[in-house]
Amino acid sequence: ATQLAAQTQSLQGWPEVDTYFNLKSDVRVSFFAAATRENRHGTDAEIGPNIDFYFKPLVKLKRITVFELDPSKSRLLMFRAGYRYMPSTNGPTEHRGLLEATARYPLIRGVLLSDRNRVDLRSIDGELAWRYRNRLTAERTLPLGSYHFTPYIRVEAYYDGNFHKWSRTAESVGCIFPFRKRSELEPYYEHQNET
Repeated sequence: ATQLAAQTQSLQGWPEVDTYFNLKSDVRVSFFAAATRENRHGTDAEIGPNIDFYFKPLVKLKRITVFELDPSKSRLLMFRAGYRYMPSTNGPTEHRGLLEATARYPLIRGVLLSDRNRVDLRSIDGELAWRYRNRLTAERTLPLGSYHFTPYIRVEAYYDGNFHKWSRTAESVGCIFPFRKRSELEPYYEHQNET
């Protein structure tokens, strides 16, 4: 007898709000709130603050990010420390500390490459765990008359420290649409593979 594994796909919407406050030209604090689904056990929300540190803008990066609302994209290197509270209605609550470093590189034809390296320090129902995540993003801002939007592609790999293996990959394609002077809408499609 042969058994076939069932694969399911679903279309889901996960709203997210990020708010940034500049303390100095190279330091900002932010607050993150999102509806999310982190794993098979289910997580309903992700809420928490960040503090970002970055270096002076790189001239070449500044030229290709002139229409970006996020000033960190013109910086060669950004460091972030943060905390996430992740309550769940059908699984354990998670408390997560995060440390990340994001390097940005200008490529040809105005393409911006970002390489984010992140460590999640996790406490899930009192159990300690850690995870490393590496995310590469390629994006390019395009004009439509006087309006500018930014399509991107992204791939992220997850290494689970408890199991000592790469446990998940996620591939995304999306677009950032600015509206007004301080807001963006970012619809995207993401496909995840779990091992």
